Amino acid sequence: MAAIKQALLSVSNKTGLVELARGLAALGVSLLSTGGTAKLLADAGLKVTEVADYTGFPEMLDGRVKTLHPKIHGGLLARREDAAHLRAIEAAGIPPIDLLVVNLYPFESTVAKPDCQLDEAIENIDIGGPAMVRSAAKNWRGVGVVTDAAQYTAVLDEIKRSGALSDETRFALAVAAFNRIANYDAAISDYLSSLKPDGSRSEFPAQSNGRFVKLQDLRYGENPHQHAALYRDLYPAPGSLVSAKQVQGKELSYNNLADADAAWECVKSFDEPACVIVKHANPCGVAVGRDCTEAYARAFATDPTSAFGGIIAFNRPLDASTAQAVGKQFVEVLIAPSYAADALGVLAAKANVRVLEIALDAVKRDGKTAWDQGRNAHDVKRIGSGLLIQSADNKVITATDIKVVTKQKPTPQQLSDLLFAWKVAKYVKSNAIVFCGGGQTLGVGAGQMSRIDSARIASIKAANAKLTLLGSVVASDAFFPFRDGVDVVAEAGAKAIIQPGGSVRDEEVVAAADEHGIAMVYTGVRHFRH
Repeated sequence: MAAIKQALLSVSNKTGLVELARGLAALGVSLLSTGGTAKLLADAGLKVTEVADYTGFPEMLDGRVKTLHPKIHGGLLARREDAAHLRAIEAAGIPPIDLLVVNLYPFESTVAKPDCQLDEAIENIDIGGPAMVRSAAKNWRGVGVVTDAAQYTAVLDEIKRSGALSDETRFALAVAAFNRIANYDAAISDYLSSLKPDGSRSEFPAQSNGRFVKLQDLRYGENPHQHAALYRDLYPAPGSLVSAKQVQGKELSYNNLADADAAWECVKSFDEPACVIVKHANPCGVAVGRDCTEAYARAFATDPTSAFGGIIAFNRPLDASTAQAVGKQFVEVLIAPSYAADALGVLAAKANVRVLEIALDAVKRDGKTAWDQGRNAHDVKRIGSGLLIQSADNKVITATDIKVVTKQKPTPQQLSDLLFAWKVAKYVKSNAIVFCGGGQTLGVGAGQMSRIDSARIASIKAANAKLTLLGSVVASDAFFPFRDGVDVVAEAGAKAIIQPGGSVRDEEVVAAADEHGIAMVYTGVRHFRH
């Protein structure tokens, strides 16, 4: 390992830089720097050489040209194991640069501002920084390249121990550097590709550059013959599944993660203490209650058979009594914002249960405590050699949004249950029919090719669980194409229906509801989930 004798530091975000520079100087490393970074270090009492003095070429074009110089890139690119390279830079009077510390102009945060204009965005496209980073990363066998303040401590500690950086460290730093440049260029491409002639921005740019970071390899995919890995967004939404901390249990599988996401996204939509049980990506039981224990008991009662081996999510910290109740059934994954110490003690007896902790931030909504939903802005579906990208289904319906279309109006309790059922239906695969009552699912019909079949299955599920549908309410994720669906749910005992409306046979469907003496409301919003 070659000793680090000279370092070039040129950063936009100066967090932690003075401490790093002091540590390097104390080890006898010569410091080069540019503009504002050099001034910061000099003001901190450190001996630093400005790049303009080092190259003999002053900064020009408002700082656009300062490090694009052979003395900089020669010092970074010369291969230490190549005698001809070393002779060439020696003849040119170019000392090697052994360590490069660079972070880039804040392009991403600049274009994230709603009032960002093109000229401001262009000025925040870094040129010299990425050029130096690429030079140093390409020559990783001889140069260490640091592109994130989070790397400072580990890098400095290793230099203190050995006076240099190992091959493994330099290679890892180079990979991180190229990843940073790729993400930076992708952000520029996304922004510029989204601009319209009038200066406004399209939600869907002409080129989409996905940026994801691998978290782990998975044992296999949906089936054992498939390979899989878990990735997260470069900038994940708060409170999302990828931020989960696994407290105990076996390794998560592909299917575990897909089902866990469905359960977690659904349970976050409720402000009251709630429990969601998911099996094969569909909620098979959802309920609210005074506490987690009651919510779980009511959710489990919806479909005890399907709940076997399911994924269970709570939107409140889990206590010991709820953990004991959950422990009586076979559960694959358990999710909550946090766990009481005695709850973890109970769960420890079920060593194979995968226990996930995902922090939820409380917010105020309509004067009440609610949860920061942390929703994705877009959904993506892979098709043959392409992508379908859409804005995420984040529409929330409240009592003020619905329209009563029948002679019979819903009671306050029915209205509350209709809105509850509507939230659940959003997370059930289409065609979705959900019977509810008293803040509890009573029967769920999912994923059928015919809506009337979903209605029949939901009724059968309720009967199997020995739950009455008399006086229940029903949510349908899309409109009823014929009156037969209304006839089926009314025959089962439903007294109110919530649905989008919009069928060419709406009049026929409303007339059927009036015949049965049940209330029907429209949301004007469809919740297909394919």
